[in-house]
Amino acid sequence: MDFPTFLTNINDALVAENGDGLAYLLRPTSPHGKALVKQFRSGQLRISLNKYRGSIQQPWDDIAIEYVLVCEHIAKKRYRDAFRGQIQLVNHFHTFFIENQGWTLPALFAVLRDLRVLAFDVRPQSIPVEADADARQSGEKSEHMEEAARTIQKAFTACVNDRVSPLDRSRVWGVYYVVGLIMKCYFRIRKISLSKNILAALEVNKHIPPLSSFPRSHQVTFRYYLGMLNFLNEDFSKAEEQLTLAFYNCCHQARDNEARILTYLIPLRLMKGHLPTSDLLEPFPALDTLFKPFVSAIRAGDLSAYDAALQASEQRLLDLALWLTLERGRELCLRGLFRKVWVASDHSTRIPISAFHTALHMSGVDVPMEEAECFVANMIYKGYLAGYISHEKQMLVLSKKNAVPRAADRPQPFLPT
Repeated sequence: MDFPTFLTNINDALVAENGDGLAYLLRPTSPHGKALVKQFRSGQLRISLNKYRGSIQQPWDDIAIEYVLVCEHIAKKRYRDAFRGQIQLVNHFHTFFIENQGWTLPALFAVLRDLRVLAFDVRPQSIPVEADADARQSGEKSEHMEEAARTIQKAFTACVNDRVSPLDRSRVWGVYYVVGLIMKCYFRIRKISLSKNILAALEVNKHIPPLSSFPRSHQVTFRYYLGMLNFLNEDFSKAEEQLTLAFYNCCHQARDNEARILTYLIPLRLMKGHLPTSDLLEPFPALDTLFKPFVSAIRAGDLSAYDAALQASEQRLLDLALWLTLERGRELCLRGLFRKVWVASDHSTRIPISAFHTALHMSGVDVPMEEAECFVANMIYKGYLAGYISHEKQMLVLSKKNAVPRAADRPQPFLPT
């Protein structure tokens, strides 16, 4: 494809209001990108392209020229220049987007997705090195992802503010896709608190259709990041709700996305006493390696094995912000150990505190009798044991019915420690 043909194809897509066609034409990874770069002599590309300015309606002449320049920068591994060019392309596109209806959304999604990819992400069969990585290698301050987020937020504003177009052709249908891109940027640069402004804007604009009306892929991305925000804010109940909805609506072929969701959903379910099955973990070897030692220790009531798993995976859990959550899961292991004491006592309703002290010692936890009594009291408080402690007689008095409730039946499974 030569450049005049490229311009003609853009113009045809505009006349036909073919958003998908425009999206294909504007992807740097499309086959015609390299062909367009090879058409012009190296070093004189911009001069040669400027001759075509005015050949089609503005801003599409500028968009077409910037597209070829971006493709050239990528071909020559000038990734920061490619990012700067993509910023210019997106800004030119924005002037067109705000004056048109929702048929332009596929093209918007394409140029914004490539902007984010250029800023940071690395994907197979895509743009191989990101601008921020290139900047870090050169010792420069890495700000490309933050700039990408600001640029993408302009598109969010344009989508939210479309109150004129008919609903079936409204730009509002791009809201949650764009929000997903912004969230990805914020999480990459660890400025997740900025997400509050986006969520507030979604709450205020009541004309936005319900989330369930949007494509499932948009729903899944939004629910995942909303669940992550709740998780990091320790609102575990809401986090579990959103991540569960994200998982069950996620495409089964998107294994990487399912793994991302399960990385945080499994610990939340574990805190409620629901242990993942081998069938769930089998398709995800990395998750199986990470969580299986904890699950096995909980099933066996083996505190020393649980502590060993925490120590072995400490750095990985810290990187994922999961260490404190799984450290809390240790109480499930303690509950399993104390249940064994109850079973060994032939389900007696009166068990000496010394029996629990001995069990702790056998499990590798050497603590004074007083601390063992505190462990038992904490199990009662958390709802793992139904009864009370007779401190004078150093005895645990259990209920005759349901003395050791199922961990999943606790009324407040996310009660802070």
